[in-house]
Amino acid sequence: MTPRPDGSPLLDLVIPVYNEEDDLEPCVRRVHEHLTQNFPYAFRITVADNASTDRTPHIATGLAAEMPEVRSVRMGQKGRGRALRAVWEASDSPVLAYMDVDLSTDLKALLPLVAPLVSGHSDLAIGTRLTNGSRVVRGPRREFVSRAYNLVLRSSLSARFSDAQCGFKAIRADVARRLLPMVEDTGWFFDTEMLVLAERAGLRIHEVPVDWVDDPHSSVRIVRTAVEDLKGVWRVGRALTVGALPLDRLARPFGDDPRDRELDAVPRGLVRQLIGFCCVGVLSTLLYLALYSLARTASGPQLANAAALLLSAIANTAANRRLTFRVRGRGRAVRQQAQGLVVFGIGLALTSGSLAALGTATGSASHRSELAVLVIANLAATVLRFLLLRAWVFPDKPRRADRAREELNPL
Repeated sequence: MTPRPDGSPLLDLVIPVYNEEDDLEPCVRRVHEHLTQNFPYAFRITVADNASTDRTPHIATGLAAEMPEVRSVRMGQKGRGRALRAVWEASDSPVLAYMDVDLSTDLKALLPLVAPLVSGHSDLAIGTRLTNGSRVVRGPRREFVSRAYNLVLRSSLSARFSDAQCGFKAIRADVARRLLPMVEDTGWFFDTEMLVLAERAGLRIHEVPVDWVDDPHSSVRIVRTAVEDLKGVWRVGRALTVGALPLDRLARPFGDDPRDRELDAVPRGLVRQLIGFCCVGVLSTLLYLALYSLARTASGPQLANAAALLLSAIANTAANRRLTFRVRGRGRAVRQQAQGLVVFGIGLALTSGSLAALGTATGSASHRSELAVLVIANLAATVLRFLLLRAWVFPDKPRRADRAREELNPL
């Protein structure tokens, strides 16, 4: 890809905003100055307003009138993904990118982000805070959420890119035209879904380590966003498992990725079960931690752990029965719950032993240390729990017999 001879923008950099009247103008001016001084090609900055209710649209219009390289687009509905899709699909630039308005990412990474797309070496590019060379300043809560989310993507969707949530990404326009129609999400999960589909199709994703400083005044609702992301993981995982996505429409310029053949070698039923088990596991772990924290206010760590693990285990077995292993009807439900409680006993032994070991080692551990040890112990029990559920609690042969009986006796 070479610079356009007619002088039209090579890069269209989108800044999606919602009620950012305080940060928008300094952000656009800083980005404009940086691109003017450091970017060697023609560029455009597009402010994509997500139906703001404050002065954001007025400020964006004023900046567009003042600077020829800036334009303003207003959306009638909220949704970062919706805004990016609308701007990217209408853009005449061969390279499309976006960044967050809080400027958490150092702008020096912008040219390294775009360069592989300009040269044609890569199809997409992402900034990453979770690899060697990145310099990140943020609180422990956001660090935990980010790493946990990427762990979920790796374990459930076999994602190999390192950072899905960094608001600093770029894509070639010809790739976007084929890829975006397959992306359903219109919110925060939009770019994660885009990356997962691109990777599964064999497209090249270039990663750029970034310097990143957390914005303490960010308006992102972490819990709500996390729940929506988990719903998106479940939807995409299910679509990939049943082959509902026409990924063959995306060109593979360098042929099949040999790693895809490794994925295809895994039984599809097992892949679906792993995806379901991981999603149920994440939700039940969150339920467990919430129940433990609640019970811990009125009892000791061992009793709180036992009560939280018992209640979450019952919910976990019921959810896995219905969603992961797709067992229908009430047949053997009581027996399977009893078997699930045996699996619960193994988890209780592991977590209680871990708490006892922590108490012996430290004497009086903090609540945060207890939670950390419990998370690690539960992760260690997860693999064994899945194997026991699959081979003992919900074996495949009885499920086939149940389905045969249901077909013979539909009533």
